[in-house]
Formats: sequence, C-alpha cells, structure tokens
Amino acid sequence: MNWEKLDWEALDRLRAGFLGGTAADGVYWKSLSDLAAYDLTYGERIGWKWDAVLAELRLRGWKPSCRDRALRAVDWGCGSGIAGRRVVDFFGPDRFGSLQLMDHSPLAQTYAIDRARAAFPAIQVDAWPQTSETVDLLIVSHVLNELSFDAQTALKAAMARAAAVLWVEPGTSDVARTLQRWRNDLTGEFRVIAPCPHQAPCGLLTPENARHWCHHFAPIPAGVFADRDWVKFGQRAGIDLRSLPYAFLALDRSAKAAVLPENLARVIGRPEHFKPYARVLSCEREGVYELRIMKRPTAALYKQLERTKAPLLYAWRHDGERVLEGGPYERSDAEQQGAIPEHPEPTKVV
Repeated sequence: MNWEKLDWEALDRLRAGFLGGTAADGVYWKSLSDLAAYDLTYGERIGWKWDAVLAELRLRGWKPSCRDRALRAVDWGCGSGIAGRRVVDFFGPDRFGSLQLMDHSPLAQTYAIDRARAAFPAIQVDAWPQTSETVDLLIVSHVLNELSFDAQTALKAAMARAAAVLWVEPGTSDVARTLQRWRNDLTGEFRVIAPCPHQAPCGLLTPENARHWCHHFAPIPAGVFADRDWVKFGQRAGIDLRSLPYAFLALDRSAKAAVLPENLARVIGRPEHFKPYARVLSCEREGVYELRIMKRPTAALYKQLERTKAPLLYAWRHDGERVLEGGPYERSDAEQQGAIPEHPEPTKVV
C-alpha cells in the first residue's frame, strides 16, 4: 500500500465508525486493503504514540525480561499489528523468540501476522492460541472503546498470565480515565513502571481533580508537516496533525523491575506558557498539583519546558504552587547500573 493507491472511502468509513462509536458493534474490517490503508495512516499515527512511550521507558531504564530464554510477546487485539511491530523493533528482534497476535477479526489477525513475519523473519510469528502459558510481554493498543463485557474478561485473563504489560490508548478524557481505573485495579498485581512516578493510588481519581485526566502528547516526526500526502490526509480526515494525545500504562510483576525514586514528578498533558510563567499539572507521590514555573528566576527550566520533546519527567522542589528549583530527570551512572538513589537532587536552575 502507498499513498497513490490509498482507499480514501475505506478510511472515511473507518473514521466514521471510530467517531460514531459503532466500532464497538462488531468487526469493521472488510478487506486486507482496509487494513493496509489504515496501517499507512491511522496506524502510523498510533506508531508515533508507541515511539513516545518506548522512549520514556528507555529513560526510565525499563525493558522486558525473562530467564534463560527469548521473550514471548502477545499483541492482544492487534488490529493491523502496528503496536507489536513497534515494540519488537524497539527492544530488538534478537531478544524475542515469538510474537503472537490475536484479534476478534480473523482478517486483521492474518494481516498482522503477515506484516510481522515480513518484518522479523527470524522470530516465530503466529496466532495466539490463548492457552494458559505464561506471556512475558502483553501488548495492548487502542481497545478500550471496543471492549464488551466478555472482551474485558478475556483481557483480564490475559493479564493474569502476563509478566509485563504495555498498554496505549487514545488521550481522550473518557478513555484515559477508564485506563486510570484499570491502573488502580492492577496495582495489587503489578508494579507501575510508567507514566506514574510512584506506586500510590492515582491522584487524578480524587474529586478535586475530576476535570483532569492522565494524557500526554507524542512528538510528531520531522518532515510530516511538509509532506503533501500527510497534509492531504490530515485535511481529508479533519485531524490536527500537530496534536497527538495518548494515554498509557507500563506494568511489571517483578519486584526488581526498574522503578524510579518516588520523589520525581511526571507532567500531565503539556505545559501552558504565559508571558510571566509556565503552568504545569504535576503528578507526584503525594498527589497532583498545579504548579507555576516563573520566567524569572527559573528561566532555564521555563525555556526547557517550552522546547523539549522528551518525556516530561522532572526532579524539582516547590513551595506551594511555585517551583523553586528543578530540572529534567536524567539517569545517573548508579541508576544505569541498577542502584536507584532514594532522593535524587533536583537540578538547580537560575
């Protein structure tokens, strides 16, 4: 599939189903051409979300692991398979022994398997038999809007057999808040690797934070805005190519999983810049705070927040709503070797 052969009518139909909520009514793939057109466009945008999530996991020092054998990964509700391919490619195909795919649509499952086999010829790629065998890494992407009660039960059963879970969803308020509730329900079984910088209950589910939801924005690859095919796609689909919100969870059962010091903060959404200050919503162990970073005297931090495309993970100190000092989190030599300092010092800004 390429831009010249793109089936615009199929994309319009799929888009209408996603926006109208009818995607949850049943299988919506009608042909392999549907899947190929989706994979090139909407699927690629989902891939950019996964790129952002995987970059954050690298910053946090996490990767999937198992003992004495190659990894077994399952892409649950795979669709075109973009999520599974992104994950395997990022962590390295040589670390995986198998990638299994499952979807309620046999057509989608076939397409995803064929694409993964072409991308990773050295890995065993096939349909997931949904046995009781342990899954080292469960990959879940953009399924919450489509889950029936039975499907939710099946997903919970898959998670019960998973050593680690990576889960990405759209960044809309309804979906993100549903994912927050799943996160709270799963913390008894898993360690939270990301996005939360702590293991405490979700601070956004308190009544005073009802207007907020846990979402982030993925960087858009360079050149997209100058690419006439992407520009045409954005105009035809009614999509703002500049904005790509997502919500996600990374979970691991291992007590030795990479967990950051709990005095760090993860900025939710994106910073808002005004002339005298920047305003952020900061998720911390003690709760969620609306903070201000003044243009003076914390000019370096103000500018960094304005320009960065990195994951918004910070070590800072604040008095009430005003940040006094701080800077972006960077992994120290000790952390890279597995020793996490209990209280990393914030980078002082002037």
